[in-house]
Amino acid sequence: MMHRRIEIASVLMLVGVASSAMAQQATARPVPMRPPLFLSESWKSLPTPADDHGAWPASQAGVSNPNLELTLYGTSGKEIQLVAGRGQSNVVPHNLWTGTTTSPSAAALRDRNNFVDLSAPLAKIRWVVRTSGFHQAWPIVRLADGTWLVGDRPSGLQADFNESEITPSDLRWLKLDIARVVTVGTWVERPDLTRVDAVGFADLLPGSGHGAGGYINVGRIEVYGSPVKR
Repeated sequence: MMHRRIEIASVLMLVGVASSAMAQQATARPVPMRPPLFLSESWKSLPTPADDHGAWPASQAGVSNPNLELTLYGTSGKEIQLVAGRGQSNVVPHNLWTGTTTSPSAAALRDRNNFVDLSAPLAKIRWVVRTSGFHQAWPIVRLADGTWLVGDRPSGLQADFNESEITPSDLRWLKLDIARVVTVGTWVERPDLTRVDAVGFADLLPGSGHGAGGYINVGRIEVYGSPVKR
């Protein structure tokens, strides 16, 4: 009789352990994971002599990542400059500068082989930005169908180079006339960010030259999202 009670108790214990394990599996949730680093660009000096301010016209030659294509936009987009820190100073990283522009301008990076999925809640744009005057760095994206959008949470105002993070899923988006770098239409509800063709920034104000009047500097740009083959 005693042996039978022990056997019954053992069976009940095993059933309890199995039920507990099944309950834990049923309630287990996927561990949230940030999408991988999709692109990173820190810019590089050009082999040709810089001007008196240590700058060159921004171009593909200043892109350090061979997988990325740089495109400039706006009627004065080609006036965006690539600036290098002088000497051994660690104050000014390589950056794109809009001070010499005479109209709103923008720059965007495109991976040659992949779209990027920015729809995940933890997808992210991270960049190093300095601003002056009332200028701010506005995030822009080009969707797979060619639509350009600008997000409603810029980086700035900040007088020093600071790292900022932007979560695309948190943003509201307006359509952008990329030729003029001007917002158009109304808010775009729930745009499809699963196949983003290009990511960049816009300065919605003309630059005011050297000095404190107004411009933005955009240094390193990183985008975290899942690649989608073109």
